[in-house]
This record gives sequence, C-alpha cells and structure tokens, in this order.
Amino acid sequence: MAKTVLVGVTGCVAAYKACEVVRGLQKAGVRVKVVMTEHATEFVTPLQFRALTHEPVAVGLFDDAPGDPIHHISLAKEADLFLIAPCTANVIAKIAHGIADDLLTTTALATTAPLVIAPAMNVNMYEHPATQQNMQALANRDVSFIDADEGYLACGDVGRGRLADPEVIVRAVLDALDEQRDLEGKRILITAGPTVEPIDPARFISNRSSGKMGFALAQAAAERGAQVTLVAGPVALPDLDAPNIETIHVQTATEMLEAVDVRFDAVDAAIFSAAVSDMRPAAPSTQKLKKGVDDEQLSHLALEPNPDILATMGARKRTGQVVVGFAAETDSLEEHARTKLESKHANFIVGNLVGEGRGFGTDDNQAIIVSASETEKLPLMSKVDLANEILNRL
Repeated sequence: MAKTVLVGVTGCVAAYKACEVVRGLQKAGVRVKVVMTEHATEFVTPLQFRALTHEPVAVGLFDDAPGDPIHHISLAKEADLFLIAPCTANVIAKIAHGIADDLLTTTALATTAPLVIAPAMNVNMYEHPATQQNMQALANRDVSFIDADEGYLACGDVGRGRLADPEVIVRAVLDALDEQRDLEGKRILITAGPTVEPIDPARFISNRSSGKMGFALAQAAAERGAQVTLVAGPVALPDLDAPNIETIHVQTATEMLEAVDVRFDAVDAAIFSAAVSDMRPAAPSTQKLKKGVDDEQLSHLALEPNPDILATMGARKRTGQVVVGFAAETDSLEEHARTKLESKHANFIVGNLVGEGRGFGTDDNQAIIVSASETEKLPLMSKVDLANEILNRL
C-alpha cells in the first residue's frame, strides 16, 4: 500500500515549487494530497494541485468533503507524513504556539504523523530571533526541518531563506518515510479476533472481539517493513492486501494454538491480541440440540478450559524474542494486567477496558501498557495509532 504524504502549501512566492515536490513524490510511488492556506491560493491555484494529484485539494476550514464531517481530522489521520513546503514564518509561529485558525494549522495540530517543514521567507525574517526560537521549539518536539538555501531572494535581498531545492525536499521526505520501516527484516506473529467454540453445528461460545486491533497491528507492522503472519479467528474484516502479510484463518482456540505453535520459534516477536475463549464445551454435539428434547444438555452445558496460548508461548520464548499480551477487563485494569504480565511470562501487556461501547468493535481505544518496570497510560486514540505505539515499544 502506497504511503500518503499530505503536502501543506502556505502563502509564499515559492509556492509554485510545491508542484515540483508533488511530482517528485508521485514518481517515487507516494500518494500525495494537498492542503493550502487561503493566502497560498494567491500564488498557485488549487486546480493545479488537483490536476497533479487527482485528489481533492483542501483549503477552507469549513469546506468539508462529502462524508468528512470533520475535515482536518480525516486529513490528519490519512497522512503517513505531513510536509509543509513552503512554510512561512507566520505558519511556523502558529504551529509552534498551538494556534489553529485555518485548515492547514488545525490539521498540523491534529495529526500524529511525522511533521516535516521546509521554510521559505526573507533572510531577515528567517534570521529573526522569534523565528529561530519557534523553529527550535518545534525541533524540540521532533519536527524535522529542511534548511532553507542561501541565495538571491524574490524580494531582491541575498541570504538564507530561499526554499530548498525540490529534489532535496523529496529526498528528505522519502528518507523520513524509510525511517518508519524500522521493522525491516523482522518477523512478527500476530493473533486477532475471537475464537468460536462449537456447542453443536448451529451454536457456539464466543465473545465480542472484532479483530480490528490485531488487523491494525498487522497493517502497521507490515508498513514498517516486518514480515507478518496474522492468525485470525472468524472476523468480518477483509484480508489485508500487502505482500508481506500472510493471513491464516482459524475457528477454535485449539486451531489457533496449532497455527501459532508451528510458527512461533521462527519469529522475532509475537503479539497475542486475539480474544481467545477461555472455555469450550467439553462434549460438543455432532447434531443440533433440540429444544424440548435436549433441554437437560442445553441447560447444564459442561465446559472445559481452552489452552492458554499466551502463557504457553510466553513460557517458551527464547532470549531476545518479544512476547506481547492483551488484557481486556471491566475493572481493576492495571491490577489484572500486571497479574497477567507475571503469569503469562510476557514482556509487556496492553490493557484496556471493555463494555459500554469500549474496546470491542470500536475504531478507537484507550489503553495502558504494563511492563515489569512501569505502567504507561495512553490517551484515547485510533487503533491504528495504538498499534504504532505498541510497535514503538518493540
């Protein structure tokens, strides 16, 4: 799947060079979307970028696209990287101080993607202490800068402040995207979704897991370069379309254990996000149990424990191999997660509360990450963002 770079264009004479940046990124196989300030449209028209990208060009804060009721949020979530080129002193100052008064700056504040800024302005504006302090403040927040060039400026002055060469900008962006492939060469096993344990051919025991968290982990790991094996219980999700993801479909906990068991020793890390049924019917019927005929068997269903996949693999992990477990709880989250950390021999546990619209089936999640040394409490975020937070800790 192609990476998406959101290119922000601000009101600067050098705005026309953003067209070259867009073309360079496209030639490298990157999907590009453009967001412009109102002032930028005085230098280059949105139509020009639309013709180049074949994508809608975002300008007005309230010019929401159909189906995007909160446009700056949808743009922010789409971006794998946000590049602002050219970026004026005004926009640098706004972002540095958290001012969000147009579509570009609200998107910059909303995105969790890496932010890369290519400044362009008059030499005196560039060298002004306020601008330098704003740039340093952003650099301290892990914003990357592509240094402005020295030379003849549009205003007639000579000095630093000219937008970097488009080829330099494109190379810097591609390098930044490659940095996200920090799992290149790693093999990761991920389990996802529920398991189903048959009572008879028509009925089963299961849970409310949708598999969205496990699929988000698999997608994120693959995008970061890992070779992923995804062992999925029955879910209503399409297989992920990536050459470095192998998907294995299973039904029961026993089938999931068998699929994991033969692959575990070959992987560098295993993330057990599946909600495996704790119990299964001890003697599932080969025929549908009938109401009025098999009432005794239905009302006194004998259960037996399922294999504990996380504990089994956690006890087996080799030196250097990472095992991550999940704890879905309705109360005492940290306490239960820490107990699970110790009993399952995991490197860390991702815990989240479920029920009342939380956790299962949602696109967002709020989690804690419990390791032997600490408990990290994460804010509410998309499951894609949470997946990357988990992978960061690998």
